[in-house]
Amino acid sequence: MFRAGLIAGVAVLLVHAVPAAANPPTTFNPVVEAQNFSITQERQSVYDTPQYQAQLAADSAASTAQALATEAADPGRFFTDDLCWNLSNGCAGDIRLNNWATNGYGLVRPVLFTARDGATLSGHVWATVAGPAHRPGIVITNGSVQADEQMYWYAAQALAKAGYVVLTFDPQGQGQSDTFGASPDQNEGVPAQSTGTPFYDGTEDAIDFLLSTPQKPYEPVASCTTGTSHAAKQNSRVAAGLDAGFNPFWQLLDPTAGVGLAGHSYGAAGVSYIGQWDPRVKTIVAWDDLGGPGPNDAPVPGAAPGAPAQTIGESGCPSTPADRTVVPITKPALGMSADYGLPPAPNVMLPDPNAKSTWSLNYSRAGVDTGEIIIRGGSHLDFSFIPNQAFGASLRGADEIAWYTTAWFDKYLKRDPTADARLLTQRWRSDPVEAAVDPGHDGNAFSFYYWSRLDIHLASGAVWDCEDLRDGCPGMVSDDGYPGVYSYLAVDTSPDAVSGPGAGLRGGPNNLSACVPPKAIAQSFRRERRIPPSLRAVGLAGASATALSVRPCRSPGGRARPRSPGRRRSRTA
Repeated sequence: MFRAGLIAGVAVLLVHAVPAAANPPTTFNPVVEAQNFSITQERQSVYDTPQYQAQLAADSAASTAQALATEAADPGRFFTDDLCWNLSNGCAGDIRLNNWATNGYGLVRPVLFTARDGATLSGHVWATVAGPAHRPGIVITNGSVQADEQMYWYAAQALAKAGYVVLTFDPQGQGQSDTFGASPDQNEGVPAQSTGTPFYDGTEDAIDFLLSTPQKPYEPVASCTTGTSHAAKQNSRVAAGLDAGFNPFWQLLDPTAGVGLAGHSYGAAGVSYIGQWDPRVKTIVAWDDLGGPGPNDAPVPGAAPGAPAQTIGESGCPSTPADRTVVPITKPALGMSADYGLPPAPNVMLPDPNAKSTWSLNYSRAGVDTGEIIIRGGSHLDFSFIPNQAFGASLRGADEIAWYTTAWFDKYLKRDPTADARLLTQRWRSDPVEAAVDPGHDGNAFSFYYWSRLDIHLASGAVWDCEDLRDGCPGMVSDDGYPGVYSYLAVDTSPDAVSGPGAGLRGGPNNLSACVPPKAIAQSFRRERRIPPSLRAVGLAGASATALSVRPCRSPGGRARPRSPGRRRSRTA
């Protein structure tokens, strides 16, 4: 962990360093590198204030107590072996975005559903009152280990504000999704980061849930290990008022528009492959970094310059081996990355300027629209919001991520012709917020070590290919249609409409969990010995929406409707 005083001292010394050149440098300069690496400490200014830290501590205590109560009250769940099970401190995400629905910013529903191996997955569905009556859907898949879904709410809320129905979820073994599957598949996807299946098959399960309706309720397809169906578990939990039978915002979803996928780290690997495989998916945004159309084609994020290339993927599927085959590249995909990996470490030599663009360049060779945006001074942790000094990230990276992700989906899901201007914008070449905090007063948010690129077809039909966004290309625009400085926080926390297509969904169970039996709520705090007295004092009344609140179950009003077994993963046409 860096000391604040040391960071300030380094910034004073480095303000006189030679500014980074627009083109990739030809010689390694340790002074310029130190200045660039110091950008990974900028995000601290957001969460190191006394007010933020006080709220973070209170929210962390409440979320820990209530996570324990939730698991104790629902014997079918087990998630306290996951690293971020309690959603506290380094797993809390950006707490400024909590209480989203109660503050009138939008709509959110907690959901639980059963994965194909029987694990219970925890998630949330996001939308707004304002917007069209029918909207495209987006699934966001987490990274692995310290990467629960709350870390990606900044992007989910921005996309909901842009007119999408968004599903965030914890893949198995992450956050508050079960660590294990159900017998005989209890070891499928365990550990999540070693098998990869929770980020691949889990993304497929999430797409199935996103597209579910009362007429076609969600049921998991058969497991990969044994071919067992765990639909009975899903149906029984729905009947008990625990799992959601279908997407609670199904009325707002336009199933004919197709689905967009976004994912981070191992989730980026999963969405890169599943996006090409599943015909329901129309486009992909991969956050550090874009992978290929095969089950083991994804680059390991964060490799140091000069290190041998390695790949990650998913384990085999004994029950259906054909579910692990390479498919053609046919869907447009945007990759986003950053100067530094995981953990962020200073460069000791010049990197290959195309090292982050391997698969984006392969997409171009296949004639499919693509791009690769590399955040200057950012790290692998720019894409997940971790409010802890040990996890360095830039100040403006998350804004840049939300901007390009939204514009990409607007172009390839909504077919919005105005999205071209937002993709071709000059704003990130001279961002005043970054210039104000940057030690060299450089407002150009594109890496000078790596080339950022876009190779796309414009709405006019013309091809626009820029291989160096930092230096600029003919056709980039100053008027991108968005006035002023962009901020995901301002977008996410803007008031939602009072009336609109989503108004009928307002006032539902916006607390952040599925229900538990009323008696169990009281009993869980008395019986759960792991809750210390200081946390018991927090109780249910002391929890904010950052905690995974528990609520009493209502009568389900009938049995879950049976459904024929779901299909396995479909191949692209």
